[in-house]
Amino acid sequence: MGILNPLYDAVSWIIVQFHSLYSLVFDKDSGLAWGLSIVSLVVLIRICLIPLFVKQIKATRNMQALQPKMKAIQERYKNDKQRQSEEMMKLYKETGTNPLSSCLPILAQSPFFFSLYHVLSNIAKGNQVGVLNADQVASAQKAHIFGAPLAATFRDGADKVASLGASVTDVRIVTIIMIVLMSASQFYTQRQLMTKNVDMTVKTPFMQQQKMLMYVFPIMFAVFGINFPVGVLIYWLTTNVWTMGQQMFVIRRNPTPGSIAYKQRQERLKAKGLLKEESAPAKEPQDTAPVKRAQPKRQTKSQRQTGGSGQPAATSAGSKPKPAAVSSKPKPAGGGAGGTKPKPSSGADKPNLSKKK
Repeated sequence: MGILNPLYDAVSWIIVQFHSLYSLVFDKDSGLAWGLSIVSLVVLIRICLIPLFVKQIKATRNMQALQPKMKAIQERYKNDKQRQSEEMMKLYKETGTNPLSSCLPILAQSPFFFSLYHVLSNIAKGNQVGVLNADQVASAQKAHIFGAPLAATFRDGADKVASLGASVTDVRIVTIIMIVLMSASQFYTQRQLMTKNVDMTVKTPFMQQQKMLMYVFPIMFAVFGINFPVGVLIYWLTTNVWTMGQQMFVIRRNPTPGSIAYKQRQERLKAKGLLKEESAPAKEPQDTAPVKRAQPKRQTKSQRQTGGSGQPAATSAGSKPKPAAVSSKPKPAGGGAGGTKPKPSSGADKPNLSKKK
């Protein structure tokens, strides 16, 4: 018993249940009944993977926001790869970002993809697999999509295709059309992400990586697609179309800030009156009147000497002010400014002795 046998049983059981449902409407041996069963398998898996898709979107945005910091770390420690890796891991830990989160939906789908490939390959050989019995395997072998058996591949020879009741030309035409549609849908999905949902003002290595994947994935589909059965190509095309539609919905409803899609969404909300234009904050009124500077009062010589403690003497109108009388005893240090000893007053303040004589 192989490790993946439980998964083979699960995939085949889901297909059988959907086939029983569609057999109520279509012929049980028709390509529509079996083809729609595969499409329904994809839809069921993708619905279960919606939480991972949301996590992928958040991880992609976090990685995009961290690109300037990551680039600065690379430039700072370009000669020390070990320190560069340590700083990168520290940055991921501080921000709670996991670079592998953006690959979660693809990794989660991989077991189902290979399980379906295994099931269809055994159907082409006439072997029972999973929960499929002999009658169901024979019915699946007779199922054709546009003249191509679900279990046939592009590289199958004429004898094998004839045993499935089809021609090589029909099989190759159908497989080529599906591979082209797969590549085109993947290219459009990646291009939509690059042109509409990325802040183009930040030039980072992450953007270059996404741009490279935009051209690498279609080539991978073309190379590997010729080796997969028609039923697997239906699975792959369906999941690509689902991803494209799901991404279009997310970009329209919740675009990345700073991207073209974000600006378009803001314009739509403004046109519907659901978004008010942000008004500039009101400035506080400022007093424009000139500030008058207080001029220092003019002091007499004795006031300057005593630190401004002396009082000016009373003067008559039109006469010059006389300095205040100063005691003959010196004031203690600290009484004047800086503790200086006051000088004796001028002779004009002395009593007139000539009148007594």
